[in-house]
Amino acid sequence: MKQNPIDISHESVKTVITYGTFDMFHIGHLNLLKRLSERGDRLIVGVSTDEFNLLKGKKTLIPYDQRAKIVEAIDCVDLVIPENDWEQKVRDVQEYNVVTFAIGEDWKGEFDFLQEHCEVLYLERTKDISTTDLKRSLKRFLSIPHEDLIKAFEVLELLRRDLE
Repeated sequence: MKQNPIDISHESVKTVITYGTFDMFHIGHLNLLKRLSERGDRLIVGVSTDEFNLLKGKKTLIPYDQRAKIVEAIDCVDLVIPENDWEQKVRDVQEYNVVTFAIGEDWKGEFDFLQEHCEVLYLERTKDISTTDLKRSLKRFLSIPHEDLIKAFEVLELLRRDLE
């Protein structure tokens, strides 16, 4: 919990909420959270649990506890909650007196049902960065045969020596 928690029971507090997996935390995640924090007085982040990600067909590289701690450590985040299922969004919006629900534009239209409870925003993603792209790159790298990697590093070592 942050040092000066805001009393969410007070109706004048503008609470913003978002959800995500936040696996392989990157600048796009940080940009989203900073932009969301500027839209209200309090930012709540629902981090998808490992179990929920499996139900969504996602495999995370970083376990939930670590992902939640990373997000919680960000100054603009006031509260991190576990995201356990799709249905909890309405409950969370009501429980935390949420004024704005926001998420990346890749989800456009998926959460319009929340409009009867709060403002719904779909924000533009940070250009040229996504966890999916990072995972694809990593998978391509890991598919390179071991012998080819050894040869590549030998060539890099020779180049380094030539540049000294």
